[in-house]
Amino acid sequence: MKTLTPSRALAVAAGLVIIALTAAAFWLSYAHLAEVALGHGLGQAPARAWAWPATLDLFIVAGELLMLRAALRREVDGWAIALTAVGSVGSIVLNVAGVTGSRDPATVPVLDYVVAAVPPTAALLAFGALMRQIHQALARAETRPEPVAAVAVPAPFAESLPQVPALPVLGPWVPVAELLGTSTGTSSDLHVSPLEADEEEAEEHPEPGPVPPVPPAGSGAADIESEDTGNTTFARQVADARNWLATEPELTGTAIGQRLGKSDAYGRRIRRAALANA
Repeated sequence: MKTLTPSRALAVAAGLVIIALTAAAFWLSYAHLAEVALGHGLGQAPARAWAWPATLDLFIVAGELLMLRAALRREVDGWAIALTAVGSVGSIVLNVAGVTGSRDPATVPVLDYVVAAVPPTAALLAFGALMRQIHQALARAETRPEPVAAVAVPAPFAESLPQVPALPVLGPWVPVAELLGTSTGTSSDLHVSPLEADEEEAEEHPEPGPVPPVPPAGSGAADIESEDTGNTTFARQVADARNWLATEPELTGTAIGQRLGKSDAYGRRIRRAALANA
């Protein structure tokens, strides 16, 4: 059951007042038109005189209902507007015209015309307000989203997997032949960590030594042999590494490369040569 909020309560109260106003206005207008019909041609037929006002007032009802239907369909119905206008204007005109009766129009007070015009006008406005209330209620009902029924989705079947016992994780495998490939040196070269052995195997092409500068032509320097060639530089770096390893046996090729300002692979190459010539 919906909760009666203040806004909903006011809407219900306004609807009841509009219904009462519409009924009273239609009754007054209808009764006056029946009196006009009794005094002008239908005095000998009271039943027909009371049915005659329906030929005007029902135009208003039919037109308002058709306009409500068109509004719900988001259309404009010209016939509905025409029917409402004909019924409303005709009812107001005949109510006002029937005030004079057999009297002289000049002697009829203006207030009599006002009293005759108020009921049909109020009936038109009240019925229009009632149709507007109904239109708003129907429009809200059409735009309200329908609840979607929840569909139960079965959980996926989880197949239990066999439990495999945990196995020890071994390090990278290095062939013994590769470790003994440079066994001409001391045995300290064989004590290489697995990580360092992988790095040495990954680098097969050592970094070339620096190229000696070419002396300018015509200066006579081309006849002088430079002592700082690639071979002498490599031999000097190997000698330095041998001295370092004599005092620091755990010195790695990466550390030697950093001291010489070279790459890690070049440092490992220097270390191997130093250990081999030790």
